[in-house]
Amino acid sequence: MGTTYFFSLIGALLSDSYLGRYLTCIIFQVVFIIGLVILSLSTHFLLLKPHGCGKIGLLCEPHSPIQVAILYISIYLIALGNGAADPALATFGADQFDEEEPKEQRSKTLFYSYFYVALNLGSLVAETVLAYIETTGNWVLGFWICAGSACFSFLLLLSATLRYRHFKPCGNPVSRFAQVIVSSLRKIKFQLPTNGEGLYDFQEGDDTSVRRMHHTNGLEFFDRAAIVSVEEKSTLLDKGQKPNPWHLCTVTQVEEVKCILRLLPVWLCTIFSSVVFIQMLSLFVEQGAAMDRTFFKFQIPPASMTAFDIISTSAFIMLFDILIVPLYVKVMKRDPKPPNELQRIGIGLAITIIALIVAGFVERKRLKFANVNGKETSSLSIFWQIPQYVLVGVAEAFVYVAQMNFFTSQTPDGLKSLGMGLSMSSSALGSYVANTILTVVMKITSSHGQPGWVSPNLNEGHLDRFFFLSAFLTAINLILYIVCAKRYKCIALEKREETSKEEVCNLT
Repeated sequence: MGTTYFFSLIGALLSDSYLGRYLTCIIFQVVFIIGLVILSLSTHFLLLKPHGCGKIGLLCEPHSPIQVAILYISIYLIALGNGAADPALATFGADQFDEEEPKEQRSKTLFYSYFYVALNLGSLVAETVLAYIETTGNWVLGFWICAGSACFSFLLLLSATLRYRHFKPCGNPVSRFAQVIVSSLRKIKFQLPTNGEGLYDFQEGDDTSVRRMHHTNGLEFFDRAAIVSVEEKSTLLDKGQKPNPWHLCTVTQVEEVKCILRLLPVWLCTIFSSVVFIQMLSLFVEQGAAMDRTFFKFQIPPASMTAFDIISTSAFIMLFDILIVPLYVKVMKRDPKPPNELQRIGIGLAITIIALIVAGFVERKRLKFANVNGKETSSLSIFWQIPQYVLVGVAEAFVYVAQMNFFTSQTPDGLKSLGMGLSMSSSALGSYVANTILTVVMKITSSHGQPGWVSPNLNEGHLDRFFFLSAFLTAINLILYIVCAKRYKCIALEKREETSKEEVCNLT
């Protein structure tokens, strides 16, 4: 999972720099399909031997190094195709709406919400229907269903090719950032002008799809890159030549660097929210496996409990505008002031703390019932996990949708995919941070012959303490996030058809 989201940054850079969003979606969707087809074919002809293996209790024969290599190649192709296409796909969908039109701006905001709902509904099918198919040993059928679904979505994307709105890629952002840094260092002894007066702000052949950025205060060191020296003024006025971008940069180019640097503190704080969601996929499932999973005569797979997270996330997103806001207006007799993106992320972080605390108390209750019957599996019903899954789902609805809106709205027009890539890559780093925290905690708590807090046999450990520790760390992260959010300065863009300043922010 971490590798998949890591590839989102690579896809975002290629999308913004060279390929464009549409072509990035097409290319990596093909890579995704190739990976799924290889996985399906290799599973059918190479991996499932003897016939019928793969079911619970029936192991397959050891595989040769070539077979294992083919398996890993297919998995990494799937990760690359899925991860690299996601940020381009999300921003390409949002590109179809003009945010300077009030109605379309509203639709653009809703697009990210329903984009995340679509991802969740796909996960719901995968974690229920496909999980059941593969649990019964029908791995090949499950993989071919995935490949067929990917092919169908690819054809669906191609079907409206002639109707899409396209934006040109704006060049390599890494080189543009490097030019600003090098130019600033070259002019480190230059005197900074007051309020950005006299800075170089000419862009020949302006692209109407990419708006200029206005000068903002703060991070003044980089303003030196746009200071016009005497020699450069002579080159510009007398000879009419274009300036060397490694010596002189535009205000827009400088502001791009400032914009990304201002996003980084907020981005770092969102990484820890992903830690909780990663723990849900692992530790919540382990906790459920040690509980009573009987429902009438059916044994509930612990991983299927994540359906409550997916359903609560999707339901909250869809019902917020349809039911919750109208009900608020009816009761309070006034229009609500909805929280902005940064506030919604903060609300989501607060809810994750509550979810972890609830999970900790559920674990204590599970241990109490396990100690009574003396069995490894507690007699406490797995349905006691529903509140913590629902809380995590609501937290996801606040955090992830707000992240997508925030990082794309607060990046320049030519770097929207990079903004989405930053949003998604926080999940990648979150998975690595979650693994690091778990490793460190186990190393400390398993010393002197102790089983550790997250023991293979949960009845011998203290998973509740790990949940409470995670809640404490998330609370510290929330405090740091509030500080960063209050200090954040919004992006300032020029409207495409006017010369007036447009501040794309609502953070007060």
